[in-house]
Amino acid sequence: MNEPELRIPLERLREALDVLVRHVAASAPAGGIAIDQDAFWSVPVASMADVYSDPPELTIGMVSESWSQVEEMIDDEEKVIGYGLVWLADVLRAIGSKVV
Repeated sequence: MNEPELRIPLERLREALDVLVRHVAASAPAGGIAIDQDAFWSVPVASMADVYSDPPELTIGMVSESWSQVEEMIDDEEKVIGYGLVWLADVLRAIGSKVV
């Protein structure tokens, strides 16, 4: 079953990230967020959107590892890969859960 394609304009995505980071920054002490829950359950990306099959086995992810990968890409743009968005999503999810 093919579902309609969702197109997300990159400029709007950039605006959303900026608005949300400013919101978190307004209440963040010392310009940072302390994440006290490092480990999380992770669904393998390859089966994440296959909602018509049985749920896949969960794996364990670490926010600190995902953040480390993101920082490597920040420091050296030659290391940037598309999967970096998945690592960034792990970090954003942890921040979002922390500031709810």
